[in-house]
Amino acid sequence: MSKQPKYRQVADAIRREIEGGAYPPGTALPSESQLSARFDMSRNTVRDGLKVLVGEGLITSSQGLGYEVRSHEIFELNASRFENLNFPQNGDAYSTDVTNAGRQPHQTFRVEMLPASEDVAARLKVEPGSKAVLRFCHRFVDDVPWSTQATYYPGWLIEEAPRLAEPGDIEEGTTRYLADHGVEQIGYFDEIATRMPSPEEARLLEVSAGVPVLLWTRTGYSMDRPIRCTVTTFRGDLNRMNYEIGDLAGRSESEVQ
Repeated sequence: MSKQPKYRQVADAIRREIEGGAYPPGTALPSESQLSARFDMSRNTVRDGLKVLVGEGLITSSQGLGYEVRSHEIFELNASRFENLNFPQNGDAYSTDVTNAGRQPHQTFRVEMLPASEDVAARLKVEPGSKAVLRFCHRFVDDVPWSTQATYYPGWLIEEAPRLAEPGDIEEGTTRYLADHGVEQIGYFDEIATRMPSPEEARLLEVSAGVPVLLWTRTGYSMDRPIRCTVTTFRGDLNRMNYEIGDLAGRSESEVQ
């Protein structure tokens, strides 16, 4: 006889069935009443088991609609090529990568002037509270919220590249725009972390309980100083990142994404 609590037994059994393909992504699970009869357990016990799977991000719960197996349509981002101007791009790297993957990109923008926070100021090597430009993108793939991107530029850069402070998209991408104006990004430093989303992040990315976010912070440098700090917040269940480093001639064609 299992020593696991009864609600854990329910969760384990349903998890095995989902992983085994009995309930494909996007399909509804049996109702709490049906599962209660199947496991010969109370509805409260079954509900507690289902809450475990919701917390793991394996299923979703909707008021009046029951439980559904979460769909995971992964978008893979090559972080090495993301801003490499040697690769052909039609517009910015996000739109190019999504389009090349056969998906439909869409994004909204917000541009504002604000004081640099301590974290941003430290990365940009400016005084905390000094003027910075924030370009904020809310990005979608096939109309599903995929990420947000907050890019901060130091105030001194606006004189050399005034379009950074203008609302709306920069069609050719900001990295290419800056390079065309003599401010070339020649290197970057990446930081990657995970955590649970803030209420605002959960709202913008439409993530449910149990789904973490992936934080990708990239500080870009010109020859002599930092020129921007970008914080991209991804849905942890719908994104995967990779890097290409060194000579990859040994990779087979089937491994190339």
